Amino acid sequence: MNSQGSKSRVELQEQGMYPLSHPKDWSWPFWPALPLYPYGKRRTLRKEIVFETIWTFDQLHGILYAIVPIRMTLVKLAAGGLLVYAPVAPTTECIHLVNELVAKHGEVKYIVLPTSSGLEHKVFVGPFSRRFPQAQVFVAPHQWSFPFNLPLSWLGFPQKRTQELPHDSSLAPFALEFDYAILDINLGRGSFAEVAVFHKQSRALLVTDSILSVPVDPPEILQLDPYPLLFHARDNALEAIEDNEDNRRKGWQRISLFALYFRPSALEVTAIGQMFRDALKAPQRTLKTYFGLFPFRWQETWKQAFDALRGQGRPFVAPILQILIFPQAPRQVLNWADTVASWDFQQIISCHFDSLILANPCQFRQAFAFLEKNPSVSKDFSSSESQPLLEEDLRFIKELEASLVKRGIATPAKEKV
Repeated sequence: MNSQGSKSRVELQEQGMYPLSHPKDWSWPFWPALPLYPYGKRRTLRKEIVFETIWTFDQLHGILYAIVPIRMTLVKLAAGGLLVYAPVAPTTECIHLVNELVAKHGEVKYIVLPTSSGLEHKVFVGPFSRRFPQAQVFVAPHQWSFPFNLPLSWLGFPQKRTQELPHDSSLAPFALEFDYAILDINLGRGSFAEVAVFHKQSRALLVTDSILSVPVDPPEILQLDPYPLLFHARDNALEAIEDNEDNRRKGWQRISLFALYFRPSALEVTAIGQMFRDALKAPQRTLKTYFGLFPFRWQETWKQAFDALRGQGRPFVAPILQILIFPQAPRQVLNWADTVASWDFQQIISCHFDSLILANPCQFRQAFAFLEKNPSVSKDFSSSESQPLLEEDLRFIKELEASLVKRGIATPAKEKV
């Protein structure tokens, strides 16, 4: 790693964001339950978001080096103790970082699983809750599993301590400090649920997958091992993997396009024959480099595509939710968004991508305007903040939707409101 990367690591250590731990502390032996990168070795990065009140814990997940942060949030309770929103893998390093807060602020009292369909969040709740046996576990309604719909106790959730979140948030034991709203969409073969949680004292909104923002630079958790960034910074298989700040940024921005569009318009997929010919000429042919295989070529328009996706950091709904999920129940989604927008928050903490989005209720509500026939745009928004995602980049997901509808796996979108 170059000096810039080493400096970043030292700075993070000095800030107490993660301990000087041994690689064995990163071990996650249960990775086969959800075989996503980085598999059995998962780093954890802790960051204080609101002084002495809210902390985020970032890890990584993804496929083929197209990796993004997955995030857990801890909130200090007024009477002492902690609430955990969307647990991550309870590695030794992660639990050490949590226990540092426990020693100062009190035990983990509540663990919240804010989704019914997000396996990347659900898979960690059982193991995490076993590390804190006094905590009550609250889950979003209509939990389900695939290919068999099993009871939560069979999935590792503590049977005596797990209960469904009351639909009426005033009935929750943490109601004095938090409000929440449940979005629960029946998709036929399962449900999509998300619980948005508002912490009144800090005016922070916690969300899972519904809203995100994409930063220009790679999040700190990706800087600990920048190899995936550098892998995707290349234009083709013949380029050497080189570590510098520009390549880290370029790799992150292309990963963002991959992760959110699957196949953005600026991406060309190399023919199989050409892919193998290029692999034979690749400067590095090891298991780590997939033996030189790199089936992508980026058009010059990729940077414009990223800038349109980012929209100067505006909060937006991920494309797959815009196309496949939320159009299944537009009125229900908008009612939920209206409820959330009635809270007086000034910052959003999402489980993916940027760890802190400085946004108000109006900006949150604007992100759902794609569900409306005649969306209104506030004069306070810049053109980039209200700009929808580019149609050419949504094409692949729309084609996927059409294929799923044709096969009877999905139902056609309902009419806009």
